[in-house]
Amino acid sequence: MSADDAIALPPAFSGQRLDWRDLPRHVRARIAELAGAQVTAEITATSGFSPGFAAVLELADGRGVFVKAVSAEQNPHSPELARQEIQVARSLPPEVPAPRLQWSWDDGEWVIIGMEVVHGRSPVLPWRRDDLDSVLAALDLLAEAEPLPGHTLPRSDDRLADDFTGWRRFEALPRDEQRRRADLGGEWGRWALAHLERLVVREQDALVACQGDGLVHGDLRADNVLIDDDGRVWLIDWPHASVGAPWLDLAFMLPSVALQGGGSPAELFRSQPVSEGVDDEQLVSVLAGLAGYFAWGSQLPAPPGIPNLRRFQAAQAMATIGWIRELA
Repeated sequence: MSADDAIALPPAFSGQRLDWRDLPRHVRARIAELAGAQVTAEITATSGFSPGFAAVLELADGRGVFVKAVSAEQNPHSPELARQEIQVARSLPPEVPAPRLQWSWDDGEWVIIGMEVVHGRSPVLPWRRDDLDSVLAALDLLAEAEPLPGHTLPRSDDRLADDFTGWRRFEALPRDEQRRRADLGGEWGRWALAHLERLVVREQDALVACQGDGLVHGDLRADNVLIDDDGRVWLIDWPHASVGAPWLDLAFMLPSVALQGGGSPAELFRSQPVSEGVDDEQLVSVLAGLAGYFAWGSQLPAPPGIPNLRRFQAAQAMATIGWIRELA
């Protein structure tokens, strides 16, 4: 896929963001109390899919803090994801390049997270080689990390057990409905329908291949990466973290890299040290689970506050199936 092709494909769109003035008065007051100073300015985050409030807040004493604030009104799943992110932040070892948790608050309706501020930019899209090399190096470091002792993070195979069922859901549909949905996917959908039996078998093997002891971010894309002025890469937005095979983040991220002009996922995967010892059977099984998740999800109604997610999932399904076909 060329850089010109990538430009025509959807970027990682932002969810519908709230501004500071959109937050209820008691939530704004609580943020100021937790931060220890009045808020004087905000810089709203523009990347990422999560709806709600996400901004760097400048404080009256000169400090800054990155704050997320969500309630079920924006999206029914957002508060639980925020709670998971708090749990993950307390489990990250110091060598992982992630902003540190400063404080949090949960009143059962609103969940608020205060994080260390990272002043940086998203990778340039279509991907520049220097940005991509820096991010791949950060993934090498992550592949060697394990969560702190006493953590309560789930295993990757447990976290993905429900997600990696997309092809089995397709298989359970009446044949006419299978064809209709395959046509919605275009060329990749019709290929998947023609190879559905094989994809189902591979998908069922995916969870075993996901097992391991490494710290897995689970949702890395360009919009979950920041590059600071010193060139250091920071990995952000961790609610989907788990413990599993150390090569999963690389495999999960590369379809989005491909559709955003970064090059062949097959070549990039095998160029990285973490791919050593991963055979094609394991890789195809995990990719089948991932492709089924994207393909099934792309045809569901858009979730509240995230109108562009389904289009991006369809593009990721296309890129992941293209990788599977290359390995077949």
